[in-house]
Amino acid sequence: MSNTIGNIYRFTIWGQSHAPAIGVTIEGIPAGTVIDLDRLQNFLARRRPGQDPYSTGRKEEDLPEFIAGVKCGHSGESADKEQAHTAVVCGSPVTALIRNTNTRSSDYDELKYIPRPGHADYAAMVRFGEARDHSGGGQFSGRMTAPLCIAGGIAMQLLEQMGITVSARAVMIGGETDPERMLQAIETAKAEGDSVGGIVECVIDGVPAGIGEPMFDGIENRIAATVFGIPAVKGIEFGAGFACAGMKGSENNDPFILTDGGNDDGDILNRVATCGNNHGGSLGGLTSGMPIVFRAAFKPTPSIAKEQRSVDTRTGEEVTLSVKGRHDPCIVRMAVPAVEAAAAASLYDLIRLYESEER
Repeated sequence: MSNTIGNIYRFTIWGQSHAPAIGVTIEGIPAGTVIDLDRLQNFLARRRPGQDPYSTGRKEEDLPEFIAGVKCGHSGESADKEQAHTAVVCGSPVTALIRNTNTRSSDYDELKYIPRPGHADYAAMVRFGEARDHSGGGQFSGRMTAPLCIAGGIAMQLLEQMGITVSARAVMIGGETDPERMLQAIETAKAEGDSVGGIVECVIDGVPAGIGEPMFDGIENRIAATVFGIPAVKGIEFGAGFACAGMKGSENNDPFILTDGGNDDGDILNRVATCGNNHGGSLGGLTSGMPIVFRAAFKPTPSIAKEQRSVDTRTGEEVTLSVKGRHDPCIVRMAVPAVEAAAAASLYDLIRLYESEER
């Protein structure tokens, strides 16, 4: 299914923007894993909508409810106060849901027949016909990144136990790179009934060399496939990315050097690093031991109040559309934890695959 990704750490995202709930079912979490629910909730809070004037007016608490695969915590199995903030994975697939509590489906009545430019509306009409759920964008909504953050948030906790950290930040919004000017760009677009896009950069530290696969299952392939599951992502680059096309080999290549330390057995491979990181931590689909660095480009939110041309599929006439309702003038800031989640889930799955091959 297209809503499922992963080999060993495998998860399926389900639901729609205005369905009673959205959620995720995760396979491959080792039995006995303790999930810190407070940390997971704090992670989800970073992408929660309706927290400031720079995001949608839709307010959701995004409280994950674990309904299968765990003991303690939200499963209600324990009265211990210390355990109440944790969930222990019992070995079966873990399912968590988030209830949608602040939907306003009437805002989308007109959009059942008039597709929004830049949105998946038209393509979904052709693909699914009258059966599609158009309210809130249905399964194509950015709302679906909330369950992605559950899967990715758990993966981040598991990676941290291995000494691996994942962190992302917005590095450009509306053509601006200064944080204050980024917010000004959002404010200006909102005042004009418009929207802006931007770029999120992610850095993964502590990954050992040799993780990944050649060709079609490389570290870049797998991260990119999951990141592209985030609505509005239109491009991704690793390391120097597209700038490599304008370099010479002598400029782009990262020279190998020897570092101090290494194992007592004198294994020289443990002392190898690179001077520079144009390759972004990936060589031939395998990790190099350097930080994995990538950037994801996000398009402007397609739902805007400015008038745009569209077609009324009932009458077959061209019309002018001004999208009503609550929409983000920019989704880049909310997308930062979603990028971290996608990267963490992909990497953890590849590490588990590597461990299974080693055995």
